[in-house]
Amino acid sequence: MNHILVVDDEAEIRTSIEEILREEGYGVATAATATEALVLVQDAPYDVVLLDIWLPDRDGLDVLAEIHALSAETRPEVVIISGHGTIETAVKATKLGAFDFLEKPLSLDRTLIVLKNAVEARRLRSENLEFRRQFNAATVLTGESVPVKALRQQIRLMAPSSGRVLIYGESGTGKELIARAIHAESQRRDRVFVELNCAAIPEAHIEAELFGYRHGAQPGGPIEQRGTLERADGGTLFLDEVGDMSLKTQAKVLSALDDQLFTPVGGTQPLRVDVRLIASTNKDLEEEIAKGNFREDLFYRLNVVPFFVPPLRERKEDIPPLAREFLAEFGRQYGRPRMDISEEALEVLGKYHWPGNVRELKNVIERVLILNPRALRIERKHLPPLTHKVAVRSTEEFSTLQQARDAYEREYILKKIEEARNNVSRAAELLGLERSHLYRKMKALGIGVRE
Repeated sequence: MNHILVVDDEAEIRTSIEEILREEGYGVATAATATEALVLVQDAPYDVVLLDIWLPDRDGLDVLAEIHALSAETRPEVVIISGHGTIETAVKATKLGAFDFLEKPLSLDRTLIVLKNAVEARRLRSENLEFRRQFNAATVLTGESVPVKALRQQIRLMAPSSGRVLIYGESGTGKELIARAIHAESQRRDRVFVELNCAAIPEAHIEAELFGYRHGAQPGGPIEQRGTLERADGGTLFLDEVGDMSLKTQAKVLSALDDQLFTPVGGTQPLRVDVRLIASTNKDLEEEIAKGNFREDLFYRLNVVPFFVPPLRERKEDIPPLAREFLAEFGRQYGRPRMDISEEALEVLGKYHWPGNVRELKNVIERVLILNPRALRIERKHLPPLTHKVAVRSTEEFSTLQQARDAYEREYILKKIEEARNNVSRAAELLGLERSHLYRKMKALGIGVRE
């Protein structure tokens, strides 16, 4: 539903325009003064403001200038209406950013055509801004490992369809990037991509975020707010960490998926949308179903095309290209000259377990770049101590007692070296060994001196 604000000091004109526009399917609010209009525009997202040029408290052109100064994301289109229109006034209004100029008495047909065009202009502006914001970041998956190649192939095969997608993967593996890549190769690529992180929104607010609300249903909030479903109309809605939704919200999502129809919180009129849904989760949803935390019927609606994003520790050959990509990205962001990373540093990164996955690697690269402003190449010494840790392996990986003993001993020595801030003499003291004995141990266990 598109929303219009009618600003006119004559009550009869406000009422008649409101009735006509509501019959045409618009949501309508009205204001009698400039002050009231400006408060409403800042509180709620309107598509178009029908603004009378003569208002009791301020000149309408001043109001137009204030509205046009709002951010491009929230600014409505403004159509000026006047009973004393002149060419000079119309030209001035256009220069101040008015979409069009209508003279009183208003022609119903012309008014509806102008409003339709203004709504479309507002939609196109919003979508262009959204596209620019979303796709400044690459939607191409970096890496040449077998799992990443398989993901790219799967995206190419199913992105053009309208099938719902459920993306599985640990936190930080890049599930959002997969969702954006699917959208970028879909038939909806020219329409909006809207994301809702279900884990980041308090339970009390998630329904309002998803379905929107009307007529002050949220105390202290704006009068109306469009939910992510309404904003994603015609495009793609990405529900990140869908496993964190409450059962109550899951039931409403299920209904909306079946009918593409929903009613905003506090609203009375249902809205129909055309949305492609992509969801993600870091949970085992079948296990959550068994626990009674997730609806089985919703699971089968979402799980039409499953995607599995492997953790970074299972595709370590992707670490070098990812590290170089993040170096280039943050180098541009911080105005640094082109940087590289040494093979020795990459070897250390390759041995680390990466519990935080790609997100953790990205954070490490940013931290290293910030803390070493004069470095032209990332060396092993620049990496944080955490990345020097090697993951403790399960006992199933060892075929002999000696292998298990060596692995434990290596982990313990590395921990003490880290505690000693890479001072081998101090580490020897902590271990109760002679310095020369520790060096021999390190060599036998494959621990480099600088580890």
